[in-house]
Amino acid sequence: MRVFVTGATGFVGSAVVRELLDAGHRVVGLARSDTGVAAVAAAGAEVLRGALDDPDSLRRGAADAEGVIHTAFNHDFANYLGAIETDRQAIEAMGEVLAGSDRPLVVSSGAAALAPGRPATEDDPTDPAWPRSVSDEAALSFAERGVRVSIMRLPPSVHGEGDRGFVHTLVETARAKGVSAYPGDGTNRWAATHRLDAAHLFRLALEQAPAATRLHAIAEEAVPIRDIAEAIGRYLALPVVSVPREQVDDHFGWLGRFLAIDVWCSTALTRQRFGWQPVQPGLIADIEKGHYSAD
Repeated sequence: MRVFVTGATGFVGSAVVRELLDAGHRVVGLARSDTGVAAVAAAGAEVLRGALDDPDSLRRGAADAEGVIHTAFNHDFANYLGAIETDRQAIEAMGEVLAGSDRPLVVSSGAAALAPGRPATEDDPTDPAWPRSVSDEAALSFAERGVRVSIMRLPPSVHGEGDRGFVHTLVETARAKGVSAYPGDGTNRWAATHRLDAAHLFRLALEQAPAATRLHAIAEEAVPIRDIAEAIGRYLALPVVSVPREQVDDHFGWLGRFLAIDVWCSTALTRQRFGWQPVQPGLIADIEKGHYSAD
């Protein structure tokens, strides 16, 4: 299958490209810079020069593909609503091209704000109050227009060597503050998965997922935030402390709003429907390998 991948040079997207190529698919990766072009080509994929905010390039990529995997997202938390709007427009640009073709469109999303107080399942809709729901609804609307669209929910921590996401930010914050901290009593949880396990599930969704399917790329359903802080503290040789809830934003900055969320997710339906079995190291084991504590 000829597959168009957005975010092909990103932490998750580059793993998806490798997974697809190893499975015998042809890949066209979106790249916006000379560095990105070189990285996509070096991976063995074809290159389409373009960007998430360039809908014409997205339409060209989707038009020439037998399937699309959308992993790109502008993680600008200073203008998060703007990033969501760009994402929505990108999904609609590709969806319009795919309409009526029954070609697959796999759209990455988040697993937060689904079912507070219990493990969220794949059948739980995204809370309309959560900004990312705008992108999810835009994508799912194409299921009624002849697109085999599926939503891939990713946890707050998609980890592995080279991660520069939330856990990396926690490590850098600990270094800067001289303590490894957690909010409140630290019993709220984050779901987590390794990037290579997530990449494998993206391929399974591309090949198998029926229209309007939600999948949970969740290897670990609930890792206590305190356990994450303690693992970071051990490997940075720093004290581990609690930060009162009212001081979370001051201590963690923009990450505070995400760190305080309880993200507890079930992945039973995804495993049952697609035979997905994560095999990579868990989050705490990955931290203990030293990936995040290296200078």
